[in-house]
Amino acid sequence: MREPLVIAVAQPPCTALDVEKNAAAHAAAIREAHARVVVFPELSLTGYEFDAPALSPDDPWLAAVVEACAETGALALAGAPVQGEGELLHIALLAVDGTGATIAYRKQWIGGREPERFSPGPAPAVLEVDGWRLGLAVCKDTGVPQHQADTAALGMDVYVASVLDFEKDAHVPAERARRTAVTYGVPVAVSSFAGPTGQGYTRSAGRSGIWSRTGEVLARSGPEPGAFARAVLT
Repeated sequence: MREPLVIAVAQPPCTALDVEKNAAAHAAAIREAHARVVVFPELSLTGYEFDAPALSPDDPWLAAVVEACAETGALALAGAPVQGEGELLHIALLAVDGTGATIAYRKQWIGGREPERFSPGPAPAVLEVDGWRLGLAVCKDTGVPQHQADTAALGMDVYVASVLDFEKDAHVPAERARRTAVTYGVPVAVSSFAGPTGQGYTRSAGRSGIWSRTGEVLARSGPEPGAFARAVLT
């Protein structure tokens, strides 16, 4: 049988385009969370800034996150722009552990002004951690039933999402999380950006949370930067 999985959804403070400072904030959140998996919001390492350059998994600024993961035994899922085709980038999730970082997933369903800067990712993805298969999603993915279906088809045990919403739309990720949990019978963990960021997000939602396979709230954070929620999945 699998061991229980301790998972946390964190929403660290973010300074626009300052990867070094944001990586330090991620490292602090990892140490505070005491979790096996720590999930961060969409584009958490740069902010939702369309002029942010691509971030490479071997970027030296990520060393602080790698070190925190090595100390705690955590796997972190952090949001970053990564190189796509030509001049376009992908909105990605980096999987970071004590040995380094890899690109775990590229957002498939992009919207708004994102196509001006980003291209859609090629396929759904799952990431295995201690026998748990994490289905990965970024923001708009969570509102597209095809994404959940395609990810579930890969065999997911938990649906994990990194999102950014306006404060007035804080109910949206919660509603989507409950729907996905009930439809597929899996827990859902959503890390939601908190504080101001680019593209007009002067007040983002925060309120990261973890829902049970029956759609009940297991843990929920407040709206403020620096908050996190943590739960044990069995």
